[in-house]
Amino acid sequence: MMESSFPERAQTTSIQPSIQPAHRPAPQTAPQAVPVPVAETQAQQPASLRASVIVPVYNGEEGITRCLDALAQQSTPLADFEIIVVDDGSRDGTPDCVTAWCHAHPEMQARLVRQENAGPAAARNHGARVAQAPLLLFTDGDCAPTPHWIQALSEPFDDPEVMGAKGTYLTRQTDLAPQFVQAEYEDRYDRMRDEDQIDFIDTYSAAYRRTVFLENDGFDAIFTTASVEDQEFSFRLAQKGYRLVFAPQAQVYHIHDTDLGEYVRRKYYIGYWKALLTRWHPERMVHDSHTPQVLKVQIVLLAGLLGLLPIALAGLWWPLFNWTWLLESLIAGLFLLTTLPFVGKLARRAPRLALVGPLMLSARALALGVGFLVGTIHFAGTLPGQRHPVIPGWKRMIKRGIDIVGALIGLLISIPVVAVAAVAIKLDSPGPVFYQQGRIGENGRPFHIVKLRSMVQDADARLDELVDLTALAEPVYKIPDDPRVTRVGRILRRTSLDEAPQFFNVLVGDMSLVGPR
Repeated sequence: MMESSFPERAQTTSIQPSIQPAHRPAPQTAPQAVPVPVAETQAQQPASLRASVIVPVYNGEEGITRCLDALAQQSTPLADFEIIVVDDGSRDGTPDCVTAWCHAHPEMQARLVRQENAGPAAARNHGARVAQAPLLLFTDGDCAPTPHWIQALSEPFDDPEVMGAKGTYLTRQTDLAPQFVQAEYEDRYDRMRDEDQIDFIDTYSAAYRRTVFLENDGFDAIFTTASVEDQEFSFRLAQKGYRLVFAPQAQVYHIHDTDLGEYVRRKYYIGYWKALLTRWHPERMVHDSHTPQVLKVQIVLLAGLLGLLPIALAGLWWPLFNWTWLLESLIAGLFLLTTLPFVGKLARRAPRLALVGPLMLSARALALGVGFLVGTIHFAGTLPGQRHPVIPGWKRMIKRGIDIVGALIGLLISIPVVAVAAVAIKLDSPGPVFYQQGRIGENGRPFHIVKLRSMVQDADARLDELVDLTALAEPVYKIPDDPRVTRVGRILRRTSLDEAPQFFNVLVGDMSLVGPR
């Protein structure tokens, strides 16, 4: 009947393949990260080494010393971590600054690795290859981690199921633009705090198990600037079912955009590279754990507002088009309404931020939208390698529409059947009518399927009496001649009526009427 996606189990065999994806060769515009010989400062690695902190840097002499000083003040014992600074072909005095710092701090296990300029993605991959600890911690050269950063970012990995973790930004800046940026991040953090697992990890404060990082080819070096390479990698891991979590106490101080121009340029390039990312992961146009849904609505509304503007202006000369001004006013009003929740947060943070909030949100939507449009045109027909989405974006929208219509029809038809079955279930055995069971859906997102209860109330507790769970190669959801199944349950299972409530899962997007298991 209805099916959900069950991703392959994450493998953790310790191998170290080339970090360059074999299935998707990097384009000629993304040069290989070729190490440049350089004197390295490195203490002998003790057996207690737990984390390798990787810091990519390009022309960052103004901030790299501040970053290294912050790492030297960590509460984690110095013997437990190493620092690897990867210079991405800097043309300023960055290498000299790092070398001098390493010589001035012989107690630190710190070293400098250099490569030709290839971008931060390639630089991080380079650092991962030479790292010696089981955990890879990433931050940026313009960040200053707080004293408990390594500890806070490492703690989630005490759970063996966790494969990646993400921390948070702080800032000491007080001007309007950086304060707005910080509020923007904190709005997203508020949403992530409610999630048991996430699918979006930023590299300013990130951690991965080294084996998982290498086995999954690391960051894609096609992203030659700091853009969405971190998003793409975390999406790839989430799609395979790896568990990624939010670690809000793993904080780093950062110097955000200082003015509107910097903010708009950064958002433009995010939108530009997002066009390529969504060709590989079209489902991310619909949802991810980081991007607010209202942002997508704002981009569409602003596109409509600007698209109708030429027609509205034509109405100044041809009265036939005057009606478009009414439509423009309606769209503008809707856009302002979508900004109110976030503007309210800005007002509680600082009233002056609320005044510039609508302007900044408009600039954000415009920059992202234009960047995405330009990127879509640029990358059309030039997708590298053989990576293609299972379902292209437009087909996905059609499929989702069919799911919604089919689920609504199925729910309406099944209501009387479910009502009769509910009465029979209550008369046959004590316990609730409905039963929920955990599943892993698309992109590794957990959800609960809803079924009519076909077993006795304590069925889960009795499972280990029937099956040796440690001997199973894969999950088992139905056992032949299961003694826990009730009399009514046998009828429900034989007719598959126990699955009728799953039309609700289809309606909310957890499952599909037809899809891969």
